[in-house]
Amino acid sequence: MLEAIMILVVGGLMIYFIIWLYILLPADMAVERHRGPGIWVLISLVGSPPLAILLLIALGDADTQE
Repeated sequence: MLEAIMILVVGGLMIYFIIWLYILLPADMAVERHRGPGIWVLISLVGSPPLAILLLIALGDADTQE
């Protein structure tokens, strides 16, 4: 019984980590850099999270005209 609970807990943590890595982290980074989060989540899902993260870092802030 305890083994089954541990498997569920570890599985849940792994799912949360994957969602954070593939969706939440690139979206947060895009918003901080004034870019659309949707396209960066797609880049993360289709390409890879490190690719999206490195591109966001390399591109920096978007030019905002105020």
